[in-house]
Amino acid sequence: MIITGILLALLAGSLVSLQTIFNSKVNERIGSWSTTTMVLFTGFIASFVISLLVEGKNTFSLQHMQSWYWLSGAIGVGVVFCLVQGMKLLGPTYAISIVLTSQLSFALLFDSMGWLGLEQIPFSWNQLIGVLVIVGGIVLFKFGGLKKETSDSSDKQAHTVPSKS
Repeated sequence: MIITGILLALLAGSLVSLQTIFNSKVNERIGSWSTTTMVLFTGFIASFVISLLVEGKNTFSLQHMQSWYWLSGAIGVGVVFCLVQGMKLLGPTYAISIVLTSQLSFALLFDSMGWLGLEQIPFSWNQLIGVLVIVGGIVLFKFGGLKKETSDSSDKQAHTVPSKS
């Protein structure tokens, strides 16, 4: 059961990265809001058809649901739009790193507080340290090579000897 969950989470991560790249390429052609509309519409069609095939009539069984859960689709609009813009401004690796860190941080907050109907999971400093290590890794990833690139280019200039032709 745990292995299946891990594999599904790994697959979801790879699919998010793949979708983000696709969304970025679509955005280059048709713009951010059109991309968001297209992504969510094609997602709706795909999930609706699969739901009908897998769940049949239960697709339309929506009782016992909190009314504010209906905001999920609107939140999805924000997710797709912000991710497309983040990719455009930061590039895929940096944007996804920040998204995943933010996701982990808010999941820790929601779990620890028991918000939004989640079972409250006691906060531990190890969890916070884990998030901070990831943040440190992102900072190192983004800014760790800047000094080296600068020194490499200045070394090349310093060691270049003009030719006497």
